[in-house]
Amino acid sequence: MLITDPADPRLDDIRNLNKSDKSGEGLVIAEGPLVVSRLAESRFPMRCLVGFPKKLEAYISEYGEPECPIYEVSRETLAEVAGFDMHRGLVAAADRAAEPRVGEILESAKTIAVLEGVGDHENIGAIFRHAAGMGVDAVLLGSGAADPLYRRSVRVSMGHVLRLPFAHLEGGFTTWQRSLQALADASFTLISLTPNPQAVHLAEAMRGVDKVAMLVGAEGPGLTEHAMRATDVRARIPMAPGTDSLNVATAAAIAFYERQRSLSDLNV
Repeated sequence: MLITDPADPRLDDIRNLNKSDKSGEGLVIAEGPLVVSRLAESRFPMRCLVGFPKKLEAYISEYGEPECPIYEVSRETLAEVAGFDMHRGLVAAADRAAEPRVGEILESAKTIAVLEGVGDHENIGAIFRHAAGMGVDAVLLGSGAADPLYRRSVRVSMGHVLRLPFAHLEGGFTTWQRSLQALADASFTLISLTPNPQAVHLAEAMRGVDKVAMLVGAEGPGLTEHAMRATDVRARIPMAPGTDSLNVATAAAIAFYERQRSLSDLNV
């Protein structure tokens, strides 16, 4: 269905994307064919698909027609509605869906990432992308973690936040760590990532472990002492002399890779 009027209310779900966080309105926004396709396959019910005619045609040809209203718009109309030139030419909106319960995740997972205080949306998106690529089963969010369904997080993750199970752990800044007991009760070994030179080598911490939960903290301060005390071991990534830390998403990616390597050794 062609829409030429930028003020048409049917486009309200994608209005002012550069100024407003639609996740605050209970929506999930996906941009570009690949991320939109992952939204269509996800547990989030799509509300609309909007795009340039040729972009819509190509998307439907490759991925099929979604079960939601489809609106054709010009590049100029989409730019006026969204608030910027959306050169990808394809955007979709969906309703949020309930998170799985932590207990449900623990029933089948063997590798989990736990985030504390990771407040940067791009880091959140990158961590989800790395987790999906390295076979992490789920992500659990502790106190201070940013919203994984924020538009920028969805985009940076390449839509993997829509596919990888995640759930929030209960509690505030100094109490959420008590929720980690559920992981311990489910036989997970909890590993804190820290640059402390007194911590054990990451590979040693992973060796021979069946079920692992890897904790990473905020950019800069890292994990709180409260969080690290709730874990079984503190582990470090070996660093070159004169360096003291890595970007949190990069550190998480290395930990996820090391986990994959340790699993390969277990299966030999």
